[in-house]
Amino acid sequence: MDHFKRIKPLAPLTLLAALGVSCGAQAAGAFAPESKWMSGDWGGTRTELLEKGYDFTLDYVGEVAGNLNGGYNDDKTARYSDQFALGAHLDLEKIFGWQDAEFKLAITERSGRNLSNDRISDPRAGQFSSVQEVWGRGQTWRLTQMWVKQKYFDGALDVKVGRFGEGEDFNSFPCDFQNLAFCGSQVGNWVGGIWYNWPVSQWAMRVKYNITPEFFAQVGVYEQNPSNLETGNGFKLSGSGTKGMILPVELVWSPQVNGLPGEYRLGYYYSTAKADDVYDDVNGQPQALTGAAFKSHSSKHGWWVVAQQQVTTHNGDANRGLSLFANFTVHDKATNVVDNYQQVGMVYKGAFDGRPKDDIGFGVARIHVNDDVKDRAQLLNQQSGIEDYNDAGFVPIQKTEYNAELYYGFHVTNWLTVRPNLQYIKSPGGVDEVDNALVAGLKIQSSF
Repeated sequence: MDHFKRIKPLAPLTLLAALGVSCGAQAAGAFAPESKWMSGDWGGTRTELLEKGYDFTLDYVGEVAGNLNGGYNDDKTARYSDQFALGAHLDLEKIFGWQDAEFKLAITERSGRNLSNDRISDPRAGQFSSVQEVWGRGQTWRLTQMWVKQKYFDGALDVKVGRFGEGEDFNSFPCDFQNLAFCGSQVGNWVGGIWYNWPVSQWAMRVKYNITPEFFAQVGVYEQNPSNLETGNGFKLSGSGTKGMILPVELVWSPQVNGLPGEYRLGYYYSTAKADDVYDDVNGQPQALTGAAFKSHSSKHGWWVVAQQQVTTHNGDANRGLSLFANFTVHDKATNVVDNYQQVGMVYKGAFDGRPKDDIGFGVARIHVNDDVKDRAQLLNQQSGIEDYNDAGFVPIQKTEYNAELYYGFHVTNWLTVRPNLQYIKSPGGVDEVDNALVAGLKIQSSF
C-alpha cells in the first residue's frame, strides 16, 4: 500500500539504539538483558503506563532459510522474510472503570520471499507446509486485531467481539518452530480458504464459558469473506464479499498432571458457505473428463485434537523439563484437498544448567492429500496424453508430504530469542518426483 512507508529491519534498531542513548538513567535501559523490551523501560514510563492499563508493543519475527540439498531446484540460495507487529492492549477497567473489559489493536506488516516457492516445491503443485512460516497471506500491511473483550459473572463468561482470526482462540498452538506444519493453528493451514489465521482478520464473536478452573467450552461466529485475503484489503472493514459464516466449537481442558501443566483441545468447525467438490461435476461425473462446472456443496466441516503436556522437571525445577505435543486435524473429503494431518513432537526447556531458559524442539508432521485430488490429476494427464513428469503440461500427482524440524532456541535476553534449525521435507507438495529437501533456517523473535 503506497501510503505506508515500508519499514526495513535495520531502521527500528537504529531508532531504538538512539532512544537507548537518550534514556540512560532508568531501571532497565535499552538493550538491558533483564528487560522485557529492547528499548527498555523508557526511564520508568513504560512500567507506569502498564500500571495505568496501557501496554504498547512492537514485535519482530525474521526468518532465513537456505536449501542445503534436494528440492525441486537444487541451486543453492537463501531467502529472508519478516513480520513487524505494532500493538496496543488497553485495560479498560483501569482506564475507564469498565469492569473486566479490555481492548486490543494490532497492525502487522510482512515482507520478503519464501524459499518453498522457488527451490523446495514444484511450482505446479506448491508445498503444503512452508519452510518460513512468517511468509504468507500477502506481503503487505494488515489490521490484524481490533477487538473488545468483556467478562461477566466474576469471569465465568468471556465475550470477545471485533476483528480477529479463528486461530487466536480455537485450535491455538505456539509458534516457536519455523516450519509452518508446527506453528500456530493447523486447521487454518489446511483449510485456509475458509479459516483465516494471523495476520488476516475478519468480523467475529467468540463466547467462552469457564465451567471449572481447568475446563472451559467456547463457540464462535466468524465472517467468511475471501476478499479479506486480498493484498489490497488489509484494512477493509465492510462486509462486502461475504459468502457465509464459519462456526467453530471447542472444549479445552488444562489439567495439572503430577503438578505439571497440560492443555487438551477437542474442536469442530462448520462452514455455511458453498464449497466446490474436488472431483465431481454438477452431474456427478468426473469433472476432469467433462470440463463442466464442479458440483457445489452447501457446507464444509472438519474437526481437530490438540494435546500439550509437560512430563518432566529438570532437577526439580518445574520451569524446566520435557513437554510433549500432538496435533490432528480431519477435513471434509468431498471439498478439501488435504483430508487429514498429524503432527507429534517435543520441547525441552533448560537442558543445560548454564542456559536455563534455552529450549530444544523437535517435530514430525504428515500432510495427506485427498485421494480424489490424486485421481483427478491422473484423469487430467490421461485426457491430455501427457505422461512425462518433466513436460510442462503434466499435472503432478500429489499424495503425502512429510515435514520434520529440529531447532535450538538461544534465549539471548528476555527480549530476544534466536532459533537456528534444520528442516527435512519428504515429497514436497506430496509429489514423489520432487527430491527430498534439507533446509537450514534461522528464526529471530524480538520485542522492541
